[in-house]
Amino acid sequence: MATYVTLYNFTDQGLKNIKDTVKRAEAAKKAAAAMGATIKEFVWTQGQYDMVAITEVSDEVGANASALRTLTHGNVRAQTMRAFTAAEMEKFLEKVG
Repeated sequence: MATYVTLYNFTDQGLKNIKDTVKRAEAAKKAAAAMGATIKEFVWTQGQYDMVAITEVSDEVGANASALRTLTHGNVRAQTMRAFTAAEMEKFLEKVG
């Protein structure tokens, strides 16, 4: 399973409908599951980003389809990064020498 961290910012539309943000997050979890992705956690944050999501997927297609579906609703903009576990990092470090 691949892990992704997504940093979200609300759009003007997302802010206008802020009272629905928790409902939208739950809907996103269900939609992601239908595409083979598992959103492990959504958290709302203060500072540069409004929300953070941790997602696990079995393939790149599921990851990208889930992300694009979320963006099509127009409530958020996102920056997604591939994240690595300690075990995955150890494999990379073995190659470093």
